[in-house]
Amino acid sequence: MTSIPSVNLQDFLSDDPKRKQKFIDEIGKAYQEIGFVALKGHFLDDKLVDGLYSEIKNFFDLPVETKQGYEIPGIGGQRGYISFGKESAKGKKEGDLKEFWHFGQYVEDDAERAKEYPENVDVKELPAFNEAGKETYQMLEKTAKYVLRALALHLDLDETYFDNYIHNGNSILRPIHYPPITEEPKAAERAAAHGDINLITLLMGAQGRGLQVQNHEGEWIDAIAEPDELMINVGDMLSRHTNNKLKSTIHRVINPPKELWGTSRYSIPFFMHPISEMKLDVLESCIDEENPKQFDDITAGEFLNQRLIELGLKK
Repeated sequence: MTSIPSVNLQDFLSDDPKRKQKFIDEIGKAYQEIGFVALKGHFLDDKLVDGLYSEIKNFFDLPVETKQGYEIPGIGGQRGYISFGKESAKGKKEGDLKEFWHFGQYVEDDAERAKEYPENVDVKELPAFNEAGKETYQMLEKTAKYVLRALALHLDLDETYFDNYIHNGNSILRPIHYPPITEEPKAAERAAAHGDINLITLLMGAQGRGLQVQNHEGEWIDAIAEPDELMINVGDMLSRHTNNKLKSTIHRVINPPKELWGTSRYSIPFFMHPISEMKLDVLESCIDEENPKQFDDITAGEFLNQRLIELGLKK
């Protein structure tokens, strides 16, 4: 595969069974072959997107000392600010050329679950930043729910199989700033080659060259979304749960050509995580003689903890 397929969520949401099945077939095929799709027809509107980008730029333009005041020790970078170069890809010692922020779950109906997560961090200088982040989080979570419903049907599961696992799940919205590059990076990239930890990732801001996906032949292909599209990929949790039937594809964000070093890049991934006790054990329907069970049994919480240690975000 040499390009990223495009699908429209409104097909799945329509009352026409043929359109709904078309979406299920298209996204299922794409996730088995390349692990990525570009998605139109999601729940984000232009006003919300424009407002969020404006607020994100306002935040990353704050003085470094102000931003560092929102860096919370002892929580593995799960909320608030994470400073430049702190995260590295699994197996790579160079830090990525980025700084970012984490919005987490807004638990409103489960006091015990709320205790499990760190609280969200409000930026007192920018009240609209907090509001735009919360609304975007909830619209992306809603979009992800329907994508997972389509995938459940593709896997011959009940349509709502994932619903209870993702309600109040440990999902993260991560606005990222890749600052201008001021000197020749030795071995560092804006985001080194990696796979995502979670069930699925919904990415805002994949317009323009930068994001690349590795296909099954080992070739790097550009993943460029239209302005009204989200780029959505399979994460390691879902790949593991489906015995690698749905592919978690290695991807990266390459450094721009030298003439564009002076420009910033912003992107906003939403990492859809389930609740920590979800079992990621391989689905029986994904095991047969040609595809024996590839992964040991593990919960989502255990798997996440392992990966945060590997990424250097947790000791």
